[in-house]
Amino acid sequence: MEINIAAVKAEVEAVFEEYETALVSNDVDTLDRLFLNAPTTIRYGGGENLYGYAEIAAFRSARAGGNLDRTLAKTVITTYGADFATAATLFYRDTSPGKVGRQMQTWVRTDAGWQVVAAHVSMIDEYA
Repeated sequence: MEINIAAVKAEVEAVFEEYETALVSNDVDTLDRLFLNAPTTIRYGGGENLYGYAEIAAFRSARAGGNLDRTLAKTVITTYGADFATAATLFYRDTSPGKVGRQMQTWVRTDAGWQVVAAHVSMIDEYA
């Protein structure tokens, strides 16, 4: 298996950016499209454990859309072969001083394009 094929990595970097733009602008339609519509899709969030696309979509549609801006740091996108990738990033929000967020995503190439099949988002105290 080849790791970080340049063209594949560029594809995942682009869809990751599309996800980030949709997230901070609360573009629910794009966020829903970028998650695989399957009962096996999982998203662990800061205060919720969501199993299956239906739970994830319901969470997104019910979430308030304000104050979602954030700054990313130490983003690492790694591709494995042509159809599997992970994305990891730290994030900071002005609304959460002294905290650092962590986001991990597992991306798979599907007939609909690259989609998230598993995600984890959490915040911890930022250490000096």
